[in-house]
Amino acid sequence: MESRVEKALQNKKNGYSCSQAVVCAYCDLFGIEEKTAFMISEGFGGGMGGMQLTCGAVTALFMLLGIKNSTGNLKMPTSKASTMKLIRDAAQKFKEKNTSIECATLKGIKTGTVLRSCEGCIEDACTIFENYLDSQEKQLCNVADTNLA
Repeated sequence: MESRVEKALQNKKNGYSCSQAVVCAYCDLFGIEEKTAFMISEGFGGGMGGMQLTCGAVTALFMLLGIKNSTGNLKMPTSKASTMKLIRDAAQKFKEKNTSIECATLKGIKTGTVLRSCEGCIEDACTIFENYLDSQEKQLCNVADTNLA
């Protein structure tokens, strides 16, 4: 999926926010048109509406995990707890690599020390998501192998 990371980075170069860059690099996996993904994720750039709070690449990661994990069952939304756990786990992985998920901290606005560039945050969010996709694929293969035995 190296091309997805490259696509996300190219999206950023093309003027997409960090959130848009990541979501739009994967939207086709879920049957979402790029324009729709672009519009949905627009307000999350700059650390949530330019407030420099949660990093846009991280919020994009959270959105993608939600899309992938949710049952989409409007009458009985049973996947909320597992999605929230996935998001907490992903946030922890991002923090382990970068110390924070806060845009201002990552960009060094408060301290003058940049912890990670926007492009680096995009790469990390994509890598975490791709690792999740890989783990899901392996789980499906294991279930299929068990069922065949």
